[in-house]
Amino acid sequence: MGDDRETLTPGQWSCFHFSQSNPAGPGQEDVPTLLRTVADSIEALGSVYVHDLILSQDVTADGLWPSVTVYYSLESDDGTD
Repeated sequence: MGDDRETLTPGQWSCFHFSQSNPAGPGQEDVPTLLRTVADSIEALGSVYVHDLILSQDVTADGLWPSVTVYYSLESDDGTD
C-alpha cells in the first residue's frame, strides 16, 4: 500500500514539543506537582493545540523521577492548526 503523506525535510516539523520534570532530589517523584507545572507551562504558551502528553519514569539513586513530554502545535488565526 502506498504512502501519500508529505515527506518532512530536515528543519520542517509537524509539531513542537517540550519535556518537563520536577527538580532532582526530595519531591522529584511528586506527579501532581509535575502536572500542575506542566499545565502552567502550557498556559504560558498561549493559544496552542495539545496533541499528546507522555508521562515517563526514570529511576535514579534518589528514586523515581517522572517527566512529561508535551507535543503541541500553534493555532492559526482562523482557529485551526
